[in-house]
Amino acid sequence: MGKTIVGLELTEESVRAAEITVSRNPQVIACGEVPLPPDAAKDSEVLDSGTVAVALRQLWTGARFKSRDVVLGVASRRILVREYTTQAMRPDLLREALPYQVQDLLPVPASQAVLDFFPLGQDGDRVSGLLVAAVSETVEQIIATLGKVKLRARGVDLTAFGLARATARLSDPGQTVATVFIGDHTTQVVVSRGGVPQFVRILPLDVPTMASLRQSPVTMDAVAVLESSLELVPPTTRARSGLRAAASHHPIVSDLAARVRSTLAFFAGRPGAAPIEQVFVTGAGVSVPGVMETLTTVIDAPLRSVSVEEIVGVRAVQTTGDLALNLVSTVGIALGEVR
Repeated sequence: MGKTIVGLELTEESVRAAEITVSRNPQVIACGEVPLPPDAAKDSEVLDSGTVAVALRQLWTGARFKSRDVVLGVASRRILVREYTTQAMRPDLLREALPYQVQDLLPVPASQAVLDFFPLGQDGDRVSGLLVAAVSETVEQIIATLGKVKLRARGVDLTAFGLARATARLSDPGQTVATVFIGDHTTQVVVSRGGVPQFVRILPLDVPTMASLRQSPVTMDAVAVLESSLELVPPTTRARSGLRAAASHHPIVSDLAARVRSTLAFFAGRPGAAPIEQVFVTGAGVSVPGVMETLTTVIDAPLRSVSVEEIVGVRAVQTTGDLALNLVSTVGIALGEVR
């Protein structure tokens, strides 16, 4: 067995990880997910370090991960991602200058933020790219929690970048594609070309996935009804099966579709923006009745739902249901270590 790396995500509902081989043809050799009790975490934020540490220990034991080196994916609604243009300079000098340049753009003092700049292009002495800013305390809390169970954070990556990486394996290098990850409480939209992100939006939106329903104050009968309806068709095609009436039970579906549509329209309306040729949709929200059908009616580009088996090979592990959809982002994070 060659070298491996583990992609790790922390959500409000669970801790989720996938271990892949670092090779030309990476494969998932282990994966798993452990549910979290309410108020233990929010998306990419630790609220109860002890509880999260226990879940991580259970995850590593249950999934039998061989590596303790992880790449952490973050996707909190508190993360700022925006286009930014600055003076071209050496990367080390830019890192030093960035906190002073972007202070007015940040929701917290620059000294309390983790900053990154992803360059996309240069025009003369000006360089344009994506500015990413996260609250440093949030990242430090997660890393400290990993240390409690002897896990080593090799890096921290924006989950949207992992999504671009993952779906690049399904598209031509010259294609401009959008990837929409519909999670329990955040929906991520990333437009990319050849795996290079051009545009990112993180939309705070509570979606009635099975995981979020289990933590919400709905009756177990309501959960059982939704579960039984979803068992009729495979997870990656169930939302295409004409369940238009089911969508009316969850008004959030229309809101989700409208926000995704307006996000893609905003990108398309920018000067020089390339037309989006394909939209990939993944995450547990794909399984919510009416989601794929409604997105198909409001988005002009071809839509395709994606599960992890379409991204990389899966060896000796089972990825079914919502886990197969959610692991697309988890694996995408780990793919950043594959050269």
